[in-house]
Amino acid sequence: MHDWDATQTPVLLDANVSGKPRKLLMHADRNGFFYVLDRTNGSFLSAKAFARQTWARGIAASNGRPEVLPASDPTPEGVMVCPGAIGATNFMSPAYSPDTNLFYVNAREQCDIFTTGPQPFHAGRTYLGSSYNMQVDEKDWGALRAIDPATGTIKWEFRHHSAPWAGVLATAGGLVFTGDIEGNLIAVDADTGKHLWHFETGSAIYASPVSYEVQGRQYIAIASGAALITFALPDEGSAIPAARASRK
Repeated sequence: MHDWDATQTPVLLDANVSGKPRKLLMHADRNGFFYVLDRTNGSFLSAKAFARQTWARGIAASNGRPEVLPASDPTPEGVMVCPGAIGATNFMSPAYSPDTNLFYVNAREQCDIFTTGPQPFHAGRTYLGSSYNMQVDEKDWGALRAIDPATGTIKWEFRHHSAPWAGVLATAGGLVFTGDIEGNLIAVDADTGKHLWHFETGSAIYASPVSYEVQGRQYIAIASGAALITFALPDEGSAIPAARASRK
């Protein structure tokens, strides 16, 4: 109905729920809800909105099904629904830190006008079956959000200027890395979301940051446009000037 196919990356977690050890699956869905399931049998445990949504009263605790608001169905005249067809998140990977016990995801805040106008099928062209258009008087935006899986509560957010497409990386050093559509690779504090560092790569970031180690030295890499950019702290005794090292 709104093109919210749930192909977002799930995250697996072993944790206690109501005093019992459970094997969990966490899923920030394109439809705007953050789900927690038992991954051994698919049973529903909880769901809570992590972005603006106007299409459901909530998710029923009894069966995990959405309680859909009738006014959210597309009409010939068009009806505004949040999130838009791109979703409250999309293909960008989330992350989880066992140190903070928080789930991190880039959320998108943008609504669309959904209509039931006919869309003729033409071979070789994109076909959605209906149509949608962005709200012309709304600026899309987004935020890196930290969610407590136990409650679904948003603990903090780092707001982006535009709706993000980048994935998220959480590290054992207490950092969370992500990117934005303006081309910034960003590091924030994993506990608080405080901005710590950013670097303008020169092209919009759609990828997920990665961290790896070579001969005891840790690196952070990100794909930006047609370039792969890698960062590392300078070696001890390096001749790199202090001002330059501060940008590494």
